[in-house]
Amino acid sequence: MSLLVVGSIALDSIENHHGSVHDVLGGSAIYASVSASFLYDNVSIIGVVGKDFPKEHVKLLEKHRVNTSALQFADGQTFRWRGRYKNLNQAITLETHLNVFEKFNPVIPEELRNSPFILLGNIDPEIQLNVISQMQKPKIIAADTMNYWIIKKLDALMNMLQHIDILFINDEEIRLLTQEHYLYDASQKILSYGPKIVVVKKGEHDVMVVKKNFYFFAPGYPLKKVLDTTGAGDCFSGGFMGYLASHNKLTDKTLKQAAIMGTITSAFNVEGFSLDALTELSKEKIESRFNKLKKYTQFE
Repeated sequence: MSLLVVGSIALDSIENHHGSVHDVLGGSAIYASVSASFLYDNVSIIGVVGKDFPKEHVKLLEKHRVNTSALQFADGQTFRWRGRYKNLNQAITLETHLNVFEKFNPVIPEELRNSPFILLGNIDPEIQLNVISQMQKPKIIAADTMNYWIIKKLDALMNMLQHIDILFINDEEIRLLTQEHYLYDASQKILSYGPKIVVVKKGEHDVMVVKKNFYFFAPGYPLKKVLDTTGAGDCFSGGFMGYLASHNKLTDKTLKQAAIMGTITSAFNVEGFSLDALTELSKEKIESRFNKLKKYTQFE
């Protein structure tokens, strides 16, 4: 039973007060699929890259047992993004070159259309809807979004929300989408749009999971040093969905555990640039931090 991850694949150039990197592996589908692979052993990625995409990046995905059979190689250059962080909570985009990603129109292979778990990265909601229309009775569909789509493609986004089970969104985005200041009120409004569950990401602080008659906070994992927050949200959603897929059920308990696992995989990611910190990660290290976080937050 595959967890299908659909999203962007990019070569990022990043600058912050810790240093800079050039043309490193990035994109929502990359961060989410690798993060999920530590918790679930049947992850498939769908995205498009150019002929310039380094072969070692494909090998990295395969090393993490991510199925790359549906990875599309198109004529042209891979999507590139260059950004600078004045502080690690906010990126300033300096350059965006969509390249082959501009015409990304995924066709889901027949063997993946019955995937029970779907994670749609923060891509165009029309593409998200296109993917959903090709799937055969998935068990859980989760999607992410961002301010750009809320402003530029609100109608398509609102349509997409009617077809998903889980929405991942950050605190700034949910306020923009609902025009509600208080996050609980905003979450309740999102539930009225269609999703059964809304997960509000609040950066380094915590994550809020809301559904009907259910409300849970997952604290952020305390870190001594953060090097790069690029992809942190995607790592969270990947860890979250990887855990749910591994348990093949959606209960209050698995939602709580999934939120904690997402927090932990995201915390590992920000300890290095690109996927550097994730390449040395293991399920044992994740479980160790899970137990520590449980101890930190346990009430007597």
